[in-house]
Amino acid sequence: MLSDVSPSSQVAMADPAVPTVGVEEEFLLLDPVTGENVPVAEQVRADLPEGVREHSRPEFRRSMVEMVSPVCRSLAELSYHLRRHRRAAALAARGVGARLTAIGATPMREPDLSVPEGDRYRLMAERFGTIAREPGLCGLHVHVGVPDRELAVQVCAHLRGWMPLIQAMTANSPIFNGVDTGHASWRAVQIQRWPSLGPSPVFGSAAEYDAAVAGLIESGAMIDSGMTFWYARLSDRYPTVEIRVGDVCATARDTVLIAGLLRALVATVSEDARTGVPVPDVADCLVHAAHWRAAREGLDGELFDLRTGRARPAWELVEDLLTAVTPALVRHGDLHTVLASLDGLRRFGTGAARQRRVLQTTGSVPETLGTLARLTVNG
Repeated sequence: MLSDVSPSSQVAMADPAVPTVGVEEEFLLLDPVTGENVPVAEQVRADLPEGVREHSRPEFRRSMVEMVSPVCRSLAELSYHLRRHRRAAALAARGVGARLTAIGATPMREPDLSVPEGDRYRLMAERFGTIAREPGLCGLHVHVGVPDRELAVQVCAHLRGWMPLIQAMTANSPIFNGVDTGHASWRAVQIQRWPSLGPSPVFGSAAEYDAAVAGLIESGAMIDSGMTFWYARLSDRYPTVEIRVGDVCATARDTVLIAGLLRALVATVSEDARTGVPVPDVADCLVHAAHWRAAREGLDGELFDLRTGRARPAWELVEDLLTAVTPALVRHGDLHTVLASLDGLRRFGTGAARQRRVLQTTGSVPETLGTLARLTVNG
């Protein structure tokens, strides 16, 4: 979850014109030689310097660490914190013989499938069995400030049609068990096993949303509201909409790009909701199909456009998104940053595309992961 608001951010939050933004990034700790996961997250967190350690969180696998930004007003502020946290965590990982790696799914093997200390993780492991004993998966969670819960519910509904594209833009997990899976985001395939995960349902009110969450807990599909793993959801602890559809991005630059686009998209669909623009009526089966296509293709093929019902080149959908959110990007002062970062994404590709290029050139998964570890810190 997001860390406490810094004093400078508290001042900025008085201006409602620009929504706040915060990011959670999950990372794997990998053996530099074999590429296997190493269960040293506790040691890594302990070795983080003051000022960074409090922005780290344990995760469901002992080979994972989560780094959490403060609440930010500007993308420059967010970029500073993301890069600082990545550098510090990478240095701490190196100190215990591991590489901090921004990758969406375990690329080789997870030798230690035990869960960290804590009643919640223990209960999850007991209830969900083999689902909870899978290798580590790392996501990107972006929080955008939406203080009105009724509006936030409508925002989640309006976001549904854009979530497959965000999934494609963040795709960063093509390798599993040492081979290319044929999917740009293998994480997106693996996480489908959780019963409370998927596209956000459409609700008419916050009361309906809360009733559905309570029903999922009563059914046993969730142990608590924190397991509401919808791709866009209302945060339990903060006045935000949390978008959690994406793989962790290979580079901090790509994370900032996605955060800027999502903040602008939330602002755009918030206005749609306020003015009574209806939520597009799209069959759930087509939404799931669009997510499958996004997980398979990334940005290197065609995606299923839920607005037109047609398969289209992925970058055409990116341009559509940019057109839709440009007014908000201008208001937020983010247009230049987003355009420059989009140009980089177009030239270098997603994390999945970067991994595949190295793998095809070298034939070595460990070498591919070494390149990705360097991008984690320097990108």
